[in-house]
Amino acid sequence: MMIVDLVDGDDFRARLIALGIDLPANADPDESARLAASAHKAVPVDGLPALVDELTRLQDIVLPAVREAIERHLAHL
Repeated sequence: MMIVDLVDGDDFRARLIALGIDLPANADPDESARLAASAHKAVPVDGLPALVDELTRLQDIVLPAVREAIERHLAHL
């Protein structure tokens, strides 16, 4: 039996914080993606485009709320 960790809102938020993006503790995936896009627009965030590419490729383990937030706010990076 194979167990796969799904990328939920908390995982997504933690990955963005690891890149140095400041996010509120209660940020949902949409707010996290919006704030990440805004931060990247102000000063390019190293690793953000690579993270977006990775999560886009791994769509089968990314929960829908995270996938939709990435498509809405970060797909254009």
